Formats: sequence, structure tokens, C-alpha cells
Amino acid sequence: MHRFFAVKFCVRAIQALLILGACGPLFSQPVTGAAPDAARQRVGLVLGGGGARGAAHVGVLQVLEKLRIPVDCVAGTSMGALVAAAYASGIAPQQMAKELAQADWTDLFQDNPGFADTAYRQKRLSQRFIPGSELGLGVDGLVAPPGVLTGQKIKLFFNTLVRADIDERPIEALPLPLSILATDIGNGKRVVLRDGSLTTAMRASMSVPGLMAPVDYQGSKLVDGGLVDNVPVQEVRDRCQPDVVIAINVGSPLLPPDKVGSLLSVSAQMVNILTEQNVTRSLALLRASDIYLRPDLDGISAGAFERNREAVQRGRQAAEESASLLSVLSVSQAAYDQWWRGIALKTQAPPVVDAIEITDLSRAPAESVGQHISQQAGQVLDTAKLNQDLLRIFGEGSFQSVDYSMVTERERKILRITPLEKPWGPDYVRFSLGLSSEIRHGSSYSLRASVHRTGLNSLGAESLMSAELGTQTGVAASFYQPLNRTQRLFVEPSVRLNSVDMPVYQNSSRIADYNFRTASAELGLGVNLGRFGQAKLGLTALNGRASRNTGSLFIRDAEDSQRGWFASLDLDRLDHLYFPSGGWAARLRYASYPRQGYDKLTANMQMAYKFGSFVLPAAASYTGSLGGRLPDFEVGTLGGFLTMSAFAKNQYWGDRILYGRIGAERILGKAPLGLSGDMRIGFAVEAARIGQRFTETQGKGNLRSSVLYLGGETPFGPVYLGFGWAPGARNMYLSMGLR
Repeated sequence: MHRFFAVKFCVRAIQALLILGACGPLFSQPVTGAAPDAARQRVGLVLGGGGARGAAHVGVLQVLEKLRIPVDCVAGTSMGALVAAAYASGIAPQQMAKELAQADWTDLFQDNPGFADTAYRQKRLSQRFIPGSELGLGVDGLVAPPGVLTGQKIKLFFNTLVRADIDERPIEALPLPLSILATDIGNGKRVVLRDGSLTTAMRASMSVPGLMAPVDYQGSKLVDGGLVDNVPVQEVRDRCQPDVVIAINVGSPLLPPDKVGSLLSVSAQMVNILTEQNVTRSLALLRASDIYLRPDLDGISAGAFERNREAVQRGRQAAEESASLLSVLSVSQAAYDQWWRGIALKTQAPPVVDAIEITDLSRAPAESVGQHISQQAGQVLDTAKLNQDLLRIFGEGSFQSVDYSMVTERERKILRITPLEKPWGPDYVRFSLGLSSEIRHGSSYSLRASVHRTGLNSLGAESLMSAELGTQTGVAASFYQPLNRTQRLFVEPSVRLNSVDMPVYQNSSRIADYNFRTASAELGLGVNLGRFGQAKLGLTALNGRASRNTGSLFIRDAEDSQRGWFASLDLDRLDHLYFPSGGWAARLRYASYPRQGYDKLTANMQMAYKFGSFVLPAAASYTGSLGGRLPDFEVGTLGGFLTMSAFAKNQYWGDRILYGRIGAERILGKAPLGLSGDMRIGFAVEAARIGQRFTETQGKGNLRSSVLYLGGETPFGPVYLGFGWAPGARNMYLSMGLR
């Protein structure tokens, strides 16, 4: 191997001396001059795949620019395809480095918009069911989504990077011949994209199987090209017949045996083995006259996008170390400037949009999409605002992707919005599992499942049927019927049957267990308040029964029926589902039962504020009757994790319960790429006042509690380990999943 590189270096040196007209000894002077422009060698550039390690390509391009080395064609795979596409589009290496450094890669690998911009109904589904549990329900059974991600934000980023938001040029129209490599997941064949949509090709080449959904292309499904050709040397030979190939390999090395043990590491190693095999075949095609660079990227993993600046620096260093070989390919400054002017992206002002079109939808009215588009015909295109609007449309939950293109027809600029409805829909199944253990007071669990049918008519009606098994058991069904095509107004009838076992405590001892059974029905007229929430007004009917299961007779067995009306307001601007770092949420519901002589008000407020790595969360709630006494099956409760944590779950029953909590959390770390959330350690103080106690009746005064906890987000929901204490009370918690 050393002999091969020694021979290769000598051959390159001899070539340099011949070109420069040198006649002295072989190493009598360094290679510093530029080749005469007429004698310029044709150069093919190969940019290999490697995830975050691919940022090293940008550093190499910076050195090629410094040495004035023009390129005649370029081929790229995966992250190399992103850099190759940007380069062929005329994005200068320095600008490319800036764009990659400014990108929030953790956010780009999250499809959904921020939780605050997610549609109200999707928020409520996410709070009751694990977001990643969604499966399609069809005639052939359950259908899984094609990937953890659909690549929504990544595609919009590509649009902006290569300025496709102004006018996307197809691959064949680029002045620098470009080839992008992908894999046909249906037959395993190598696919070379030399024409068509540039950003779609970029998206296809980066589609890591299982993580990101394949791209539909001419009847095939395309995924990451690294599976078949991670360093596409042969492609540049075929594309422009170069005299010299510059190949950059940024692939991840194989893991040592002692690092391969978990399922994830085994899967990663399997992909690396497949990739290394095709890389070995490609590198065998290199000739003595070619230049091969493998930057030292030790310690930078394929997912370490936060280290892209370092990767760029290491790529630049690798190219500078080979400058003596590369400089043979240099041309004069005038010739290089002329070459780059033919490739560089011409500065263009954002166009004026003459018309906006939304492609046909089969399940939802186009107006339900159009109402979210703030861009107006006759106005200059605002790409940043358009991207936000498209993410909000995606956050409605009905689409696999929501893209756009600028189309010129008869000198008119048309903004074409292209939402793609989920092929595994329109009917879905979702699940959730919750487990909670209190060291002194036992355990509880919850298993939920739902069937969600969407697009039931031309206005976008939906039905939701759910069931729950565990400490609380019940079934529920609702029908959501929009009244107009923008879905601002709606009617929603619903029914619910519920059974829950409730402990009865007196003097901190569990003396009985009661069962509360309720059957309720509602008919609500509502209005969707944009991204803020929802308001409803309607009729309600409730039948409830309280009966003793075990222990002392503490309250009488009773059954009662109520009829009345309700009003509710639900606003949610929190920035995250489980561990918010900012924003607020408020939920109010008032129900009046005139014939029974009572009403019920429930109010909840939550907010969070972040500074640095600290978050200050706070919450307050009220449950009670403004007039009359609540029946036993409608009482408010206190006790349990983050609801007076020192006490057992539902240890206190009462009327007119006021609760407050304020705390501080320290962010310990972020979730891996492709997941959201973080891990925190927190402390909170809690206080409560109960107007009329139905349990623990001997106690008086206000309640106080403190809690220390460690929490984190998992694919199955939040996980908590907590310890709560108060004078005369202690409790420890372990909780996983949705409660």
C-alpha cells in the first residue's frame, strides 16, 4: 500500500514538471505555478456519503476554490449529494459553510412544527396516544408509515439552500453536470439521477431506510444511494470523461467488535459493512493520476451534525495537506473566474407571485389548506413565512409532506402548493401505554387504543373511537363535522362510558375502595381559533353511580342523572408536548345542571419560561362548584406525582380545590437526532386549599408538598423518577408513558 502511494505521488510530480516545463531534478522545486489554460486537465469530482461527516466536503471545496481548480462534473451520494447539488447550483463554498452552520439540524430531523403550531386536534391526540404509534388501517390490515420521518423540514431546507424557492432549475439545466446517486429499494439497483427536480433528488439520496420515508420516483421508491454506491467514481468517468478524478471519502469506519452489542449498533454495523463493500469496489477504479482524499474525521459520527464546523475544518485540512497534488490542476485567476461566473448562482430578487394554486386533494377540501397560506397573489414571495405556513398545514396531521414550487407559465409566476396525503391513511390506529408505581401505595397502568377515521365527507369529517383498559376502564366515541370548507366552525357529538376505582383515605390510611361509573353524552357547537385552540358551547347529559367495593362504608352508594349545558375554552401555546420550555396553556370548562341545583367549574393554567439551560415551570388549577354540592362521582381530587406529590394518588377528595405549583428544572441533555425533547432534573414546591373535604376529613388548613424528580422523553412518552415529601408524608414515584 505504501509503495502504491509512493508511485502515485511520483507520477503526479512528473506530470506537474512536464506541464510546467521543468527540466531539473525531480524534486528541485515545488509545484507552485498554474497550468496553461489551454492545457487544462478535465476534472471529475466525487463526494461520498457519510451523514454529518459530509460537511468535510465543504472544506475541500474551499481549498479547490483557493487553488483555482475548476471542475467539469460532480457526482454525490447522500450528504455528498447535498453538497454536490449546492455546488452545481452555484452556491459558493463559503456561503455553503455558513448555511450548514446556521441550520438547526436537530430541528430539521423533526417533521412536525413546534408543538405551539400543531393543530388543536393533533395536540389532543398526541396527549392521549403516543405520536409515533400511528398505523394505517386498510382492507389488508395495519400499514406502518414508510419511515420515522417523512423529511418535511429537510425538503423545505433544500428548497431554500439551492434557491428553488425563487426558481428551481432541473438537474439537466445546471451549467455544471451533476449526478445524484440513489437506491431503488424495490430491487436494490443503483439509480443515477441526471435530470428532473434537483431538490427531490437530494431528498431521495439522503433517505436513510427506516429513518426517512422513501421518495416516489417514476414508479420506484428511492432511498439512500450509499447502499449501492457511496463513492460514485464510475459515474463521473461516464459523465464527463475526466483526466483526473478527485474522490473524497467521508464514510464511517466499521465499529470495533467490543462496540457492537445493542440492536442499534448491530443495525448500524450492517449498513456500514454494505457501504464499505461498495466503496472498496469504487476505490479500485481510481487510477494513479487520480487524487483520493479521506479526511481525518475520527470522533465525528454520522449523526453529529452539531459538529459540522469542525468537519468543514478537517476537510479543509485534508485538502491543504494534498495541495501539492491538487495545485497541478490550477488555472489562471482569469480562467477560474470565467469558469465560476458560468456556474455561480445569479443574484435574484424574490419574485412577485401572480397566482397561487393548490393541487387536488382526494380527502379534504383545498380551502382547508389554503386558509393557512398567508402569501397573497400580487405580493413578493416571502419564503420564510411560506415555510412556516406549510409546516402548520403539515401539523394538521393529514399529509405525508407539503411542498411547493415556483412555476413560470406565460411569463406568470405561479406558486404551486403540493400537499401529499398520507398513503397509509385515511384511517388510523393509535396506542399508548402508561405505567406508574408509588412505593408506598401500589401501582397503576393504562393501555389505550383508538381508531381514527378521517376524510369521511367533502368537508373533512372525522370519527374517533377509543378504549382504555387498566386502573381506569372506558370506551368513547365522537364525530367531528365541519360546517364549512375552511373547517372553522363544527359540530361534535360524543359519548363516553367510564369506570374508575377510587381509594378512600382517612388519617393517611386507606380504609375503603369505591368504584365510580359514569355515562355521558354531549352535543357541542364549536369554533377553531387558528393555532391557539378551540371553543365549544353545547348540551350535556351525565349519569353517574358511586358504589363501595371494599372497606368501611364511608359514603353512601348513590346514582344520579343530570341534564344541562356546558361551555369550554381550550388554549395551548406551549412549545412542547411533554417537557415545555416556553409558552402557556389554559383550559376552562363550565357546566351547569339547573335541575340538580349545582354547577361545576374546572380551570387549569400551565406556563414555562427558559433561560440558558434552566426552565421555570408553573401550574395552577381549580375544581369546584360555584353553587351547590358536587356529587361524589364529580369530585375534585388531589394526590400523586405533580399534584401534591407527597401524598398518595387521589388521597384527597373535595369541593372547591385550588392547587398551585412552581419549580425549576435543569436541562441535562438533548434527545438523539430524530427524537425530540430532553432530560431534566427538577424541583418544585406545591400548595393546595380544599374548601370541603370528602376524604381525610380530620385534617384542616392548607396542604404543602415538595418534589424532586428526574425526567426524560422516550419514544413511549415521558419517564419520571420522583420523590415527594411533606410534614408527616413521603412518597416515591416511577412513571413511564402517558398517564
